[in-house]
Amino acid sequence: MAHPKRRQSKSRRDKRRSHLKIKKPLLAKCTLTNQKHLYHHAYWYENKLYYRGKIVLYRRNKNEKETS
Repeated sequence: MAHPKRRQSKSRRDKRRSHLKIKKPLLAKCTLTNQKHLYHHAYWYENKLYYRGKIVLYRRNKNEKETS
């Protein structure tokens, strides 16, 4: 097994760990609804599912009956 020959300094250790911090999620603002959402993710707004500025899916209310 490999063992370090010398003790690593605190500054070198901290430099290595500096990349492990939490970042804020990137939010985009929709041009149709002016709602903020995550990039590359669909989001619900007023019973409609939006993705890339288009309505992808409609959510049916519980009161509506199926007409098939």
